[in-house]
Amino acid sequence: MLPQIKKILYATDLSENARYAYSYAASLAQQYGAQITIIHVIEKLTADTFLQIEGYVGEEKWKKLQFEKQADFISAIKGRLGSFCDEISDELDACTFQVEKILVKEGIAADEILYQADLNDADAIVMGTRGFGMFKDALMGGTARRVVRRSKLPVLVVRLPEN
Repeated sequence: MLPQIKKILYATDLSENARYAYSYAASLAQQYGAQITIIHVIEKLTADTFLQIEGYVGEEKWKKLQFEKQADFISAIKGRLGSFCDEISDELDACTFQVEKILVKEGIAADEILYQADLNDADAIVMGTRGFGMFKDALMGGTARRVVRRSKLPVLVVRLPEN
């Protein structure tokens, strides 16, 4: 029996690599009639840093700043989706696939991506990566490597072309 891809978890750090990887998520969603859940993970602050910031600005102000930042990320992602759909409308029939939801979470990126993939019943994970230094052809980014190593789902890791 052929695998069914009905839900795709697309992980983004809002970089150019991630934007390029989104074209693959969109293409898969278009071909399979799948829905896309987008996740952006904000790395958790260390306890010392958190206490310093909260102590400086106060608990209420800190909570307000966190809420506003999350809203800013969601707005930025929606804006990028709109421009992406405009750019590729000739190729993908005006983005007929559906973005089910946009998640902005705080935590360790690989852990949160895997948790949300499970929680949202994803059939596949799509994410970008970039190599570093002379090992760029042999290694992928740390988050992508951890997701691939630990995921029970297929993971499509997309590298930005050099040109």
